[in-house]
Amino acid sequence: MSDLLVNHLDIPTKVLVVEDDQGVGSGLAGILAADGHEVRWARTAADAHRLIADREPDLVVLDLGLPDADGFDLCEQIRQQHSEVVVVVVTARTDETDAVRALDGGADDFVMKPFRPVELLARLRAHLRRRGEAGPPELRAGPVRLDQRARRAWVGEREIALRPKEHELLAVLVGAAGQAVRREHLMDVVWDEHWARSTKTLDVHVASVRRKLADAGDRWDRIATLRGYGYRFELD
Repeated sequence: MSDLLVNHLDIPTKVLVVEDDQGVGSGLAGILAADGHEVRWARTAADAHRLIADREPDLVVLDLGLPDADGFDLCEQIRQQHSEVVVVVVTARTDETDAVRALDGGADDFVMKPFRPVELLARLRAHLRRRGEAGPPELRAGPVRLDQRARRAWVGEREIALRPKEHELLAVLVGAAGQAVRREHLMDVVWDEHWARSTKTLDVHVASVRRKLADAGDRWDRIATLRGYGYRFELD
């Protein structure tokens, strides 16, 4: 683990790089530091937990292949304990199931190595910008209510536990309740406009949100599938 590398901005973004490879880790840290971020570097999951507990970062850049833990498990733990932290997985793994698993586990993005530094930085900035943007403080449709500032959701009086991407997906659908929403629009808004892989992850997240709504007493078909188009949040 390295010390703080740079502090070029008046209010810099705090970034934690979790990468065990010396070359890749130093390269990522250098790219991010040169972009004006405060960067700390952990080579193990244990180091990552310690550094996050010491000072919560705004962004975690996470490799999946760690020597002391499964990177997927670390991603889920970070997401469960620090809901507002942006988590971007940067990995050499190319299997689509790994991307789906990482995103379903709470990652905000999945970037494959080798990557172009300028594109990686643009994607990180986009995630940070979206996370920092304030939307309507509350959204309501049918029995569903979302508190955008607290990142909480309810069906009636029963609170449901949503992962970050599930919350963002439901917020888009509730915000457009009764209207058809294209798959491409959901991917652009909830994930990333540069996402060029399969949209299977969207279906995985929709299925999970449906299950949680139904478990809380709502209709299982509250989110209707529009074949060949997208989805619609149904009103009573």
